[in-house]
Amino acid sequence: MKKLVAEFIGTLWLVLGGCGSAVLAAAFPELGIGFVGVAFAFGLTVVTMAYAIGHVSGCHLNPAVSVGLLMGGRFDRKDLVPYIIAQVLGGLAGAAILFSIATGKPGVELGGFASNGFGEASPGGYSMTSAIITEIVMTFFFLIVILGATHPKAPAGFGGLAIGLALVLIHLISIPVTNTSVNPARSTSQAIFAGGIYLQQLWLFWIAPIIGAVLAGIVYKFLSPTE
Repeated sequence: MKKLVAEFIGTLWLVLGGCGSAVLAAAFPELGIGFVGVAFAFGLTVVTMAYAIGHVSGCHLNPAVSVGLLMGGRFDRKDLVPYIIAQVLGGLAGAAILFSIATGKPGVELGGFASNGFGEASPGGYSMTSAIITEIVMTFFFLIVILGATHPKAPAGFGGLAIGLALVLIHLISIPVTNTSVNPARSTSQAIFAGGIYLQQLWLFWIAPIIGAVLAGIVYKFLSPTE
């Protein structure tokens, strides 16, 4: 139960910090955070939680990460569904808090509410094919970094930093394409509140990240040092 509570809290913080920066701060150009600021906000949520709850639950915060770690032989199958439920609920709680804050301003228009999408829902108008490729490839490399940085032979104490910086880089690459998911819980939390086309396209942001995570788990199992 402590692990599940930690995953709930961590995913809540990921959504509140990452999506919150996009919905609240990036909406005001004079604040100057832009895409770069949002990318760093997502990375910082992971870095901070990695050191806060990594020793409790492993700090997955993401169903795709849990699947990738399972495929890489680093996570117990019996914990997969409970972790995913805790992550989705945590994401929804974070989105609910963000929605409550954002709607406190008279006349506010939430738009896509930092949701993920393709076609007309893509920030840069990218196609479904571009979105699928982006989400699979970005999640693949995210899991490669996670599996490598947390390996017993990796330098101790730096895993959280490497993982957080990887997420920053992923956002810098893919915000224009899909608004960056690589995390089905994060996508679900925002789509529930945004509704419409974002909810209709949510399937892609479950399937593509999980495919990328499965591939990464298989590949890293091959690459992983045994001695």
